[in-house]
Amino acid sequence: MGTLTLLQQILIVISGTLVGFSLGLIGGGGSILAVPLLLYFVGYHNPHVVIGTTALAVALTAYANLLPHWRAGNVRWKPALIFALVGAAGAALGAQVGKVFPSASLLFLFALLMIVVVIFMLRPRKISSHVNTHSGWLMIARIVPVSLAVGLLSGFFGIGGGFLIVPGLIFATGMPLINAIGSSLLSVGAFGTTTAITYALSGLVNWLIVGEYLIGGILGGFIGARLAIRLGEQKTALTRIFAVLVLVVAIYMLYINLNALHLHL
Repeated sequence: MGTLTLLQQILIVISGTLVGFSLGLIGGGGSILAVPLLLYFVGYHNPHVVIGTTALAVALTAYANLLPHWRAGNVRWKPALIFALVGAAGAALGAQVGKVFPSASLLFLFALLMIVVVIFMLRPRKISSHVNTHSGWLMIARIVPVSLAVGLLSGFFGIGGGFLIVPGLIFATGMPLINAIGSSLLSVGAFGTTTAITYALSGLVNWLIVGEYLIGGILGGFIGARLAIRLGEQKTALTRIFAVLVLVVAIYMLYINLNALHLHL
């Protein structure tokens, strides 16, 4: 998989810190930057290893960030477990397809997904006091197809999928946003773990990078969560700034990988 220089290892920890910071600050979005950071910021040019490695690193970071939400009572365990289990099956299938997909095409589609993420992040969130809460079989019937679809996307691209899991949980259960954010971390962890296992069985996970990413992710998550409490409503402006950053990275990835696709055609 190649030897990492000392500078690259430092950049990996910084990348993990940025991912964890975003997760802690705005409740998502950071995992979508994990792949381009490792590819272009660190300079680790093996897309399939990058996807498998960042999937595990983001999963472990999500599990770490789940604990404070659990203590705060933000996790709704029944819908969280159903979403995680069903979605993990979808993630396993998506990862199998992603492993054999051509690298340039995979990264090009990944960049398109990043643009979709930006659209989700910039959409105004309508907070209504009249939320239809679903439970029992109706809740399960709504969760299963949504979680399966989100899991497929998560496994294929090697992302946490939090930006899709949160609205998916709200749609399926009617739970408040803060509960959806807390509950989504279980699925982010489950999807990433499933994807990573699939890649690891093919030797496509760099364990040193996982450890260094996780160190940065835990540190960044702690700082981001503390800052989120202090900033309050100003997080909306930070979310928009982050969305613009994701868009710029996505355009760069489209340009680079469109050229690669032309070379292969």
